Amino acid sequence: MGKFKTVLLMVGLVFIFMYLGELVGGEQGMIIAFLFACGINFFSYFFSDKIVLKQYNAKEVNVISEPVLYRVVKRLAMKAGLPMPKVYVIPDNIPNAFATGRNPANAAVAATRGLLNAMNEEELEGVMAHEMTHVKNYDILTGTIVAALAGAVIILARTAGYGRGGRQARGAGGAALFALIFMPIAAFMIKFSISRTREYAADEGSANLTKHPEWLISALRRLEMYSARGIIQNASPQTAHMFIVSPFGSLKSNFSSLFSTHPSTKDRIKALEKIRENLR
Repeated sequence: MGKFKTVLLMVGLVFIFMYLGELVGGEQGMIIAFLFACGINFFSYFFSDKIVLKQYNAKEVNVISEPVLYRVVKRLAMKAGLPMPKVYVIPDNIPNAFATGRNPANAAVAATRGLLNAMNEEELEGVMAHEMTHVKNYDILTGTIVAALAGAVIILARTAGYGRGGRQARGAGGAALFALIFMPIAAFMIKFSISRTREYAADEGSANLTKHPEWLISALRRLEMYSARGIIQNASPQTAHMFIVSPFGSLKSNFSSLFSTHPSTKDRIKALEKIRENLR
């Protein structure tokens, strides 16, 4: 199901690119936009995970350099029946983590230095089990591709208001203005719809994998506390949905929570507490 949704997403964004290309340059613009979208899809499928890791200055580690983290990930991979992913550490003091890659055989998990410093081993296992569930569900493919394509859609949408010679695109006013305003919103809403439901599913997967939902509950509470102290360095809206909690800090209002890429910590803990009761 995860693969199907990813294919559907990629095809949908190709059509968005073609529409914007038509606005900018007519039939020729549509053809160019189609070729550009195919190229972006190919590039994002094979290389966007490496770009995301580089964006956050993640460094690959092993059992010698990071024995606790590596041991936790290896244990979870065995429990989940998954290949051992590459393990990275991000040199940032704000606790957070994410998973990336195009499939379980080419997956990577990354934790910030702040996460390793703030969590005990049980809490760390709860967090990394959440990320390993993303790997198992192929959420990493969708999330990584969305990170690349959403940014490209936004950039192209900003050019849709202008055609040849700097004039407004064909169809003028209405269509170009629609693209300029609503296509970035459409890209954001794709991320919004993907992220929230999958975060709940990954939380549930963590609880089932560790058999201790309280580990992730404790970790989420700690993450919420630390997130109020700052944001992840180099954080961008295009990659925010990949993290276990928003890299932009705690939500400040009901309005901001409406547009968050993550469910509220309170709601996630409430769902985990129900799972804990069921496991008992």
